[in-house]
Amino acid sequence: MTAHAPLPQPGGYRETLRVAMPLILSMASFTMMQFADRLFLAWYDEISIQAALPAGILSFTLICLFMSLAGYAGTFVSQYHGAGDAVGCSRATVQGVWLALASWPLMLALIPVGLLILRVSGHPPAVYEAERTYFTMLMLGSVTVPYGAAITGFFTGRGDTMTNMWATLAANAVNVALDYALIFGVWGCPRLGIRGAAIATVIGGTVQPAILTALYLGRRLHASHATRSHWRPDWRLMGRLVRFGMPSGLQIFSDVASFTLFVLLTGRLGGEALAASNIAFSINNLAFMPLLGMGHATSILVGQYQGARRSDVAERAGWTALKVAWIYMAVIGLSFVLLPEQYYALFGARRGGIDTAALVPIGRWLLLMMAGWGVLDAINLVMSGALRGAGDTRFVMVYFSAMAWLLWLPGEFLILRAGGGILAAWFWLMVYVIVLSFGLLWRWRGGRWKSIEVIERPAVGAPLPPPHAGAEALLTGE
Repeated sequence: MTAHAPLPQPGGYRETLRVAMPLILSMASFTMMQFADRLFLAWYDEISIQAALPAGILSFTLICLFMSLAGYAGTFVSQYHGAGDAVGCSRATVQGVWLALASWPLMLALIPVGLLILRVSGHPPAVYEAERTYFTMLMLGSVTVPYGAAITGFFTGRGDTMTNMWATLAANAVNVALDYALIFGVWGCPRLGIRGAAIATVIGGTVQPAILTALYLGRRLHASHATRSHWRPDWRLMGRLVRFGMPSGLQIFSDVASFTLFVLLTGRLGGEALAASNIAFSINNLAFMPLLGMGHATSILVGQYQGARRSDVAERAGWTALKVAWIYMAVIGLSFVLLPEQYYALFGARRGGIDTAALVPIGRWLLLMMAGWGVLDAINLVMSGALRGAGDTRFVMVYFSAMAWLLWLPGEFLILRAGGGILAAWFWLMVYVIVLSFGLLWRWRGGRWKSIEVIERPAVGAPLPPPHAGAEALLTGE
């Protein structure tokens, strides 16, 4: 008689890691791609590294609302998957795709707004010119971001995070290769500097959604989910998607916009402070982006078990993901404490780069603060992902916005007005992260999210969908 290994506990470590690890690796590869982009620009010249973060984060600020709205289709996919409705997964994905395509003209119309923001930010003229170039190129190719979020949600929402990982790895590899070629003018390519970095980002951004779209329309997924049969807008379903997705998008927009304003404000503190801060944030992506992957995985699992009406398991999955995130952050935080010189040295390793010897005294303190707030920032990323997966998007939107615009940014204005430097500005950022984490923990523990209905359920007396396509498949591997 053959002994079978016990099934993983629903919402336990094995299941959480199975869903999360491909997402974490995807985010890690994106982090390394972005890190390489910043590294190449730092090697190219000091102006490029000063311009890349403000312009890049500003473009993301103007895109993220549309990305989050279209990408929230993935939460609907996870809940339909948990409920055993395979066709519902395809229907939800298509609504996200339509929203993504409709957003492109709006994003293009925001280019003059972004250029105005950069112009009034008070950065040196040479930095502004580099920012303008980088920002404009990213916005011209912006449609790939919300479209990619929508089509990715079909795969990740069903727990198929491995497919997304391979597509993301391919896209990031293309991006890094083009970065090097177009920034420095090698392999027969022109030497374009920061313009080349932007072109590489736009081209690389088409690879992942192209791969996933081809798979989505393939024979296998059409047979199981009728993916080619539901391309018309479903206005009722799209209305529900906007109802739950818009608060999520506004929260992401508010969060990113407040961070962008912080970056632009610190840009007034001088070239050395700006370079030290921008490099520290680039280093922080080593911690932040994989944690973002864990938050995404938490959203998927919570959504699937809420769709299956298993709130107890959804709650367990949220706590499990948080424990894993804490372990990861402890390791990364320790490296920030022990290796500040090594981190900063990477950005000045070539002639024409930055004098890291002048930046390390400031950078050491910035990395220490990142290590300190990292454990609590893990709460923010994981718990906000869990609440979004449950559909509690209005609370997340209101709470994040209130903390950012009524606590954090007013404090930063007062600090900078009083003559405080980059260290004081970062210390107040750490206070904001700490306060934010306590509110999210309180909301998750309260459990009000358990009663939220995101997807439409079958009418009373209607046959239920087959269970094999739902949450049980997470345990059996079917």
